[in-house]
Amino acid sequence: MSAHMLAAALTAAARGWPVFPLRPGDKRPAGHSEEHCPGIGRCQVRHVTPEERATTDRARIAECWTHKPYNVGLATGPAGLVVIDLDLPKATDKAAPDEWAGFCDGIAVFTAVCERAGHPVPADTYTVRTGRGGLHLYFTAPGEKRLRGSAGRLGWKVDTRAWGGYVVAAGSSVHRRPYEVINAVDPIPLPTWLSDLLTPPPAPAPRSVATVRARIGRADRYATAALDGELAKLAAAPDGEHNLTLYRAAYALGRLIAAGTLPEHEVTDKLTEAALAKGLTPSRTAASIRDGIRRSTRNALAGAQ
Repeated sequence: MSAHMLAAALTAAARGWPVFPLRPGDKRPAGHSEEHCPGIGRCQVRHVTPEERATTDRARIAECWTHKPYNVGLATGPAGLVVIDLDLPKATDKAAPDEWAGFCDGIAVFTAVCERAGHPVPADTYTVRTGRGGLHLYFTAPGEKRLRGSAGRLGWKVDTRAWGGYVVAAGSSVHRRPYEVINAVDPIPLPTWLSDLLTPPPAPAPRSVATVRARIGRADRYATAALDGELAKLAAAPDGEHNLTLYRAAYALGRLIAAGTLPEHEVTDKLTEAALAKGLTPSRTAASIRDGIRRSTRNALAGAQ
């Protein structure tokens, strides 16, 4: 078993992906947590995180994995990776939120996210089937930004691992269920549209009291103009782009809903009327508007914290 796990660790390291030990048969990092750090040894100055301990050094890897049959943790940030984790619900999980009612797992949700954005599922990349039957889609991280992991930003049961996180590497087993490579190609670059969805909005610059007061006076006029503008875009959208345009309109107006300058029921009613006039089905219309508004308002609230 130690030889098998050593081979798994060396295989990941050969790709340039730094690894660190996880507890045998488990997802948790080996060693102590920050909460219980003794402040000695490698942590004499400060606690050293698993991400910082990760290495591609073959000698250090051999020394570690011949000691115990550790599982292999792969530090996604230092590896230059973004991994999209498509999970399956556990028996103890709550039902899917209303936004994703009717979807059975993260694979189905991610497929819908791609469809609504007007893009195919980027499946032709390095892929690992997890022990519970989910999928890890590996992508090379964009060089111009430093993405961090996220939980549910793309949708229910769809998480991401990047800086600040890790994944269980192929070859490991959790509760005797193996993580297996099912598409051994090189990871492709993270699609730009996905990178954009995973990029937190910039924190707003501080504004003076006078600026805030002036903007409040213009808020109603601005909100009305924004709503009219999105309705015009939807009316002018060519065939085949109605649903994506509808989603983008809902996302754009969601920021105004979050700011309290547009009521959600007004946005929903007017976008629904315009979408149905373009021939979209009621169910698809409702889903796209709901998804766009909720994702936009959630991102706006996260940026304000």
